Amino acid sequence: MQQISDYELELMKVIWANGGTALYAEIVTALSEKGMDWTKNTIITLLSRLIDKGLLKTNKIGHRNKYTAIVSADEYQSSQTETFLHKVYEGNAKGLVSALIQKDLLSVADYEDLKKYWDEVNAEISHDIGMEDC
Repeated sequence: MQQISDYELELMKVIWANGGTALYAEIVTALSEKGMDWTKNTIITLLSRLIDKGLLKTNKIGHRNKYTAIVSADEYQSSQTETFLHKVYEGNAKGLVSALIQKDLLSVADYEDLKKYWDEVNAEISHDIGMEDC
């Protein structure tokens, strides 16, 4: 997945928060509520770049454009996390998690949630493997 700028990401966040689709006017309103009073040319240019990068598509509704996310927020986050992991930690997830813990960026509650998630995933995998043996 292509990298996007921080400004492009802000537009994607607005669209994702709007259920994955948004009209231009809805985008402007949401940006304004965030204190981002960008010019029309800036917004249109950034939206065009996102279309060119394959993250958005546009449909005409009368004289208005409806922008639809092709990539979900989860897909984007997963892709960017994987890219970051390989770029910064050479694929060493343990190094990333260790850094999060050492810098107090991972709370005890976060750790417990992750442990619970890990246990659930392992139980599901074990169950799936057990079903294949039948």
